[in-house]
Amino acid sequence: MSRVQNVVVGSVRTALGWVPAQWLPGGTPDPLIERRAAIGRQASRLDGPQKVAGEARFAAEVAMDRLVYATLVHSPVTRGRITRLDTAAAEAAPGVTLVMTHRNMPRLGTLPLIGVSDLTAVGNSSLPIMQDGEIRYNGQVVALVLADTQEQADHAAGLIELDYAAETARTRFAEAKAGARTPASILIDKNHVSIGNAERELASAPYRVDYLYRTPGQNHNAIELHALTVAWQGEQLLVHDATQMVAASAAALAKLFGLKKDDVRVLSPFVGGGFGGKGLWDHQILAIAAARLAGRPVRLALSREGVYRIIGGRSPTEQRVAIAADAQGQFTALVHTGYSVMPPYGACPEQYTMGTRSLYRARSVEIVQRHIDLDIVPNTFMRAPGEAIGTFALESAVDELAHAMGVDPIELRLRNLPERHPISGAPFSQHALGQAYRDGAGRFGWERRKAEPGTRREGEWLIGLGCATGSFPYARMPGANVRLTLHADGTATVSCSAQEMGMGTATVQVQHAADRLGLPIDAITFEMGDSALPAAPMAGGSCQTASIAGAMAAAADKLIGELLRLAGNDTPLAGLRAGEVRFADAGIAGIAAPARHETFRSILARAGRETVSVTAAGSMPLEFLKFAMHSSSAIFCALRVSGVTGEVRVDRLLGSFDCGTILNPMTAASQFRGGMIMGLGLALTEETLFDERSGRIMNATLADYHVPAHLDVPEIDVMWTGIPDPRSPLGARGIGEIGITGVAAAVANAVFNATGKRVRELPITLDKLL
Repeated sequence: MSRVQNVVVGSVRTALGWVPAQWLPGGTPDPLIERRAAIGRQASRLDGPQKVAGEARFAAEVAMDRLVYATLVHSPVTRGRITRLDTAAAEAAPGVTLVMTHRNMPRLGTLPLIGVSDLTAVGNSSLPIMQDGEIRYNGQVVALVLADTQEQADHAAGLIELDYAAETARTRFAEAKAGARTPASILIDKNHVSIGNAERELASAPYRVDYLYRTPGQNHNAIELHALTVAWQGEQLLVHDATQMVAASAAALAKLFGLKKDDVRVLSPFVGGGFGGKGLWDHQILAIAAARLAGRPVRLALSREGVYRIIGGRSPTEQRVAIAADAQGQFTALVHTGYSVMPPYGACPEQYTMGTRSLYRARSVEIVQRHIDLDIVPNTFMRAPGEAIGTFALESAVDELAHAMGVDPIELRLRNLPERHPISGAPFSQHALGQAYRDGAGRFGWERRKAEPGTRREGEWLIGLGCATGSFPYARMPGANVRLTLHADGTATVSCSAQEMGMGTATVQVQHAADRLGLPIDAITFEMGDSALPAAPMAGGSCQTASIAGAMAAAADKLIGELLRLAGNDTPLAGLRAGEVRFADAGIAGIAAPARHETFRSILARAGRETVSVTAAGSMPLEFLKFAMHSSSAIFCALRVSGVTGEVRVDRLLGSFDCGTILNPMTAASQFRGGMIMGLGLALTEETLFDERSGRIMNATLADYHVPAHLDVPEIDVMWTGIPDPRSPLGARGIGEIGITGVAAAVANAVFNATGKRVRELPITLDKLL
């Protein structure tokens, strides 16, 4: 491979159409993997000054004339129907503009459920939105009030009188297991995987473990509450939303409200945290409908309790993991089955077995998930959905087996690392989990661990060390589009509807554009967060960076062709074709003859152009059809447990990651640490308390639902192999979710090492250790 080749030199015909050869499985790796300058640098966040100065505008901060404020009324019953609805007092209250119920709510269809086949299908629930008097879950919105101030709206909402005829609701997890469904697939993977006879291998193995592990429901708690400011301008709709699905939301809203696609504009330049929960829910639809009825702009910001009532979170699970090993410690059976909640009207399965499919080889395998149906707000994706809680069960079981065998937990894992994907047999595109473990163990000081639990003590404190593995699949979504614009002054603008939720999207993509175009970072502007720009896929599944990178590479290739056309014959580039030049030094130059170079300024000046602009879509992501592609981690935890109170204090976390090229060490370290902090919450504090008698969430405030605070977070060290993945743009794989996977198990395993008590149900609270 030429180190300087920088363009796609051909295309290949596939069943999916003509695809640039550069991105075909086994095709030429992205040349920026080997030749880069800005990529890999510790660049500061470009949006930092705006946020520090308070200039970054969020969805609930947009000023509009004649703005009215919305308050929602939620059902206190779980199943039933409204028998009496009296809104007269609310309508007469000071400042009230509108009271909307199912009686005057516009007739609408339902949002298509989110999926991978239709990128405009972004609904989290197929239930009707205030279309009738039926109640389907506790917290369902039954009325909306608009008023001149938020206080007036809140007051009037309390004046609405409602009576209900309650019906029997499905609220009990254990009872609902009897009617569980076994879906054919989980996302795009076959659900039931059976290789050999795992139960027989378990029965005959010299070493085995077989336990149930339980994880609770969890709720989203982004620092920015779900909010939008919306206005109708004739038949055009303007939505300022806190969303991680800008382009897809605009397309879905156009369909739902019968509008032309270009007549809906969604703006979301900044989002204060998303983590999977900021898609399309009932509140956006209700606010848009109310704004149309009232003829005035509307602002709706959910309360923290409102988020718990109508925004889904992580499903509770019950998981069985059984592992058998022979005398050499080779896995002979691996079983991972279980139950999670997913009502038929939901869209997001809790894919807790996905990591198990790729992490270890075993002679026999049995994997299957079952969905149970409860009358609840449908669950949705939550950072590393499935993998975060699936690794708790799997990696706890691996630790239990290592203890039973008297083998070091890292050594047992290394003995069973696969050379190819254990289920599909596909080769790994790049896989250095073993190196991540060895590097991490060395820095962490794993040799200090005592194999016998409960043997290290400092006063009242029992000391323990634990480790666990994390895995999250690589994804690059189709439908990513980028516009590149070169200006006469030698600067460039990159435009797409990408989302910024705090991960540094603009910063990393400006670094990418600088290297791709041969420009300095300060010559690049990045436009995003606007559905009027070329469409980017949602920010989810750790896929946004790679998806945009593929589209930008395609746009850069297209731009070279356009520049050569504009340059004409009166140029040092005369006679050169696209495959014979590359971007270099704020212009383009010959590959074989670098002296044949002309700047963008010169080309545009001679052509009499102020700008040149191209738009291109990333090619169909075919890498995964031939290769297994996963980010992976080795997580290490050191902690203390009080022998008096059972209190757990985590003293140190270390994450050693294998995630391809790290594009910006500063933003990457922040992403890894943020995920690991969420992992601490998963392990020790977070739990949605669901009253199975009433179907109501009992701890719908941050006073009662505990997320890690500063004093709960220890020193967190992160490191990475930095080995590029040759089959992905820039050699990079997603890192947004790999940080949380494995953390809960590492904490649980360290607790066992400290105390000898094995906790198989999260969170690990005092009562489980006393």
